[in-house]
Amino acid sequence: MNVLAIVGSRRVGSYNLQAAQAAGELLKQRRPDVTFTILNWDDVPFMNEDSEHLEPPAIARVRQAVRDADGVWLFSPEYNHAIPGPLKNLLDWLSRPVSATEGPVIVGKPVALSGASIGMSGAEHAQEQLAGMLNYLNARVMNKPRLCIPYVGSQAQDGVLKLDASAPYLERQADAFVRFIEAAR
Repeated sequence: MNVLAIVGSRRVGSYNLQAAQAAGELLKQRRPDVTFTILNWDDVPFMNEDSEHLEPPAIARVRQAVRDADGVWLFSPEYNHAIPGPLKNLLDWLSRPVSATEGPVIVGKPVALSGASIGMSGAEHAQEQLAGMLNYLNARVMNKPRLCIPYVGSQAQDGVLKLDASAPYLERQADAFVRFIEAAR
């Protein structure tokens, strides 16, 4: 089974990136049969319908990664009660048909939602927006359990995420997502 993680924050030391890395380590220990990859999408251009059918190389690579994944696990912060602009842009690319004969690669794809934020919402507002958008795009959103980590800085020391209080919830979500993907096959 191949799980592709997409981190909504582009910051090098982002807490959401660290949460994704923790999920990858967790799956490696608990489910060695699962391959977990974090998508590098720093080179994705702004969505532009003028160039969408020319498929820029970064978009071809990202679409192939999503196509090859059995499930996509999104780790997103929340900016001003919303999803980050770059993540919305990436999902816009994934929502478009690849060609006249191939539809969007996100359609039917099992998706899990996690997020950490420095505020009290734990990225819950962003997750609600993502769920609505992904449901509209006909992805298969695992609505329960989700992982919202509020006040994420309280589980970090010197910028390094420890996930003390949230570790059991991450474990529960990882196990549930593997089962969700298996049921979707």
